[in-house]
Amino acid sequence: MLERCLLIDAKVLLKKFFGYENFRAGQEDIINNILNNRDCLGIMPTGAGKSICYQIPAMMLPGITVVISPLISLMKDQVDSLNEVGIPATFINSTLSPSEYEQTIHNVLYDVYKIIYIAPERLNSRKFS
Repeated sequence: MLERCLLIDAKVLLKKFFGYENFRAGQEDIINNILNNRDCLGIMPTGAGKSICYQIPAMMLPGITVVISPLISLMKDQVDSLNEVGIPATFINSTLSPSEYEQTIHNVLYDVYKIIYIAPERLNSRKFS
């Protein structure tokens, strides 16, 4: 019963934020596993809607979702799209000036964002941790 309720809520968010009536193949199963705290590996081709699989749960679960992405241009596109539809998101990568980085970290500490995209090399940064 809980799984069904969670997926109904997920479909409401899918329509509200992304304008889709239904999930694509595989998305619903991945989202269901995430929302029910089950391990999950989703392998999908380019354009199959992988981002929805973590963006919807990010909106439903407490805290911040961290996405590790090596593609700076994709991060920017994702963040711009999410902010445009009202989902607070940001990125941390080498394009940020020191002051932008500090402001972003400040905002992270004050729960301004639901989704944060991070370049992999930032995970090795002492300043980041």
